[in-house]
Amino acid sequence: MEIEGSVALVTGGASGLGEACVRDLVALGAKTTILDFAEDNGRRLASELGDSALFCKTDVTDEASVQAAIDRTMETFGAVHVAINCAGVGTPGKMLGKKGPLPMENFNRVVNINLIGTVIVIRLAAEKMVLNQGNEDGEKGVIINTASIAAFEGQIGQAAYAASKAGVVGMTLPVAREFADYGVRVVTIAPGLFETPMAQGLPEKVKESLVSMIPFPHRFGKPSEFASLARLIIENPCLNGTTIRLDSAIRMGAR
Repeated sequence: MEIEGSVALVTGGASGLGEACVRDLVALGAKTTILDFAEDNGRRLASELGDSALFCKTDVTDEASVQAAIDRTMETFGAVHVAINCAGVGTPGKMLGKKGPLPMENFNRVVNINLIGTVIVIRLAAEKMVLNQGNEDGEKGVIINTASIAAFEGQIGQAAYAASKAGVVGMTLPVAREFADYGVRVVTIAPGLFETPMAQGLPEKVKESLVSMIPFPHRFGKPSEFASLARLIIENPCLNGTTIRLDSAIRMGAR
């Protein structure tokens, strides 16, 4: 799909991987809506990017909130061609900790944001994508989800996070198969260790320990490198129904 002239939705678009995608898409000529709960960051980014960007304060776990953002996108830009799901949390917690079993509200919050939120956006964005005029391949839209290498190698304390991301990986192929009839592609990126607000909050010793496990390049990934892959997925029509690891060849240990 051509990025120039397209309209994209990016959840978690006010920071980290999502912000990098927003900046890249706007630079390439797309109109982009930032869906995020961080109002100050989102408005600041939209103001910086001008008329090509729109901010909508959005709770991805609330269907009405997501629908309102999509409706506003349609009113402002007239279509939805691309949806990139970057909203997510990685709150750790052992199943059996020092204070007893993991509180179910903690587990549910991670799953609701990372998995259910992604499902809500997919459903509502696809509903608008099918209204588009298809290109020469009949393509009408592209959906990009964000999983994690934790979907495959979750560490101790990552049960909720790994479960939520494994769910995103698991639904990629069946949703892509379903949406093939509509000309909408679905691809998931499973990033490794990246320079995001989540990672920036880690103690320096923990970050040094994590970097020591990364084969090459021997550093955290840059959000711009995630955005670069998202751009490739949008532009390459044969990428569909798969999960791509973007992880510098790291394989996480148990701890």
